[in-house]
Amino acid sequence: MYIKKILVAIALIGLVVMAGFSYYVYNNVFTPNTAFNNAEAHVYIPSGASFAYVVEEVRPLLDDVYTFIAVADRKQYSSNIKSGHFVIKKGMNNNDIINSIRSGNTPIDIKFNNQERLATLAGHLSRQMELDSIAFITAMSDPAFFKKSGFTQDTALAMYIPNTYEIYWNTSAEDFRDKMYAQYQRFWNTDRLAKAAKLNMTPQEVMSLASIVQKETAKIEERPTVAALYLNRLRLRMLLQADPTVIYAKKRSENNYDQVIKRVLYKDLEIDSKYNTYKYAGVPPGPIAMPDVSSIDAVLANERHDYLYMVADVTNFGYHKFAKSLSEHNRNKVAYVNWINKNGVNR
Repeated sequence: MYIKKILVAIALIGLVVMAGFSYYVYNNVFTPNTAFNNAEAHVYIPSGASFAYVVEEVRPLLDDVYTFIAVADRKQYSSNIKSGHFVIKKGMNNNDIINSIRSGNTPIDIKFNNQERLATLAGHLSRQMELDSIAFITAMSDPAFFKKSGFTQDTALAMYIPNTYEIYWNTSAEDFRDKMYAQYQRFWNTDRLAKAAKLNMTPQEVMSLASIVQKETAKIEERPTVAALYLNRLRLRMLLQADPTVIYAKKRSENNYDQVIKRVLYKDLEIDSKYNTYKYAGVPPGPIAMPDVSSIDAVLANERHDYLYMVADVTNFGYHKFAKSLSEHNRNKVAYVNWINKNGVNR
């Protein structure tokens, strides 16, 4: 009888212990542990981060950081940190949270457009992804990659087609570059290559001309007209005489890409640079900025007209007046010169 009572007592104690353990497990592992009001929160964990770093990152998002730490230790996450961008959803428990930041690396959308140089593109990317600009510019300017891809320091910017791309936040600079090269190759499909060949231009020459079109007009509907004008000049072996190339040549020669130039002066036309299309025939050796798809396709569309000259239209800002003859162009130019003089646009 006495032994039976002892066994019953032991059983009761076991049940109490089991109940306590079950409560502990449920409370620590399966109880919701988020403290934010939005539908989800985003956590960025850099390569080589410590568990202490992760704890500080998630602390503001949690009701109870200590139960999170306990479960992380039990699941051995604290010694196996993964880098990346992770999403924690409102109402997740510790188990869900740890599973998410351990194996739920989620791509982000990165955007870039109309950068003038690889360096500015690298800086722009570094503000959206894990790596700094030096890592990006080093990968983008790698001589071995240039040799393999056929790009040069002058033409490399043409490889990056402005768009929105889905990519992992902690992607390496080399992997990002290679992904953009693959995108470039897909962009230059059979149809676009055939159109470029019909113009007797390489894809990189098309990109250089498209960058001028991009800088000449922000009006997408006007770009085919501007592109065709420059193609007319190329066919007639005329100088392109595009003011945006002079502005770029000035910035490049002075290594000052931050200057704002609203008016090209006659002395600027004498800058000795292959990018100065007032002095050198043909398209520049590389793009003067990233052309977007509308500018590239404007060149490839090859609109037909006889215009050879253009000047800003001061009666319809943002657009241009086009002319077939120099005399007509000079009449259009008078109105433009009078306007910039009247408004004191000296540089």
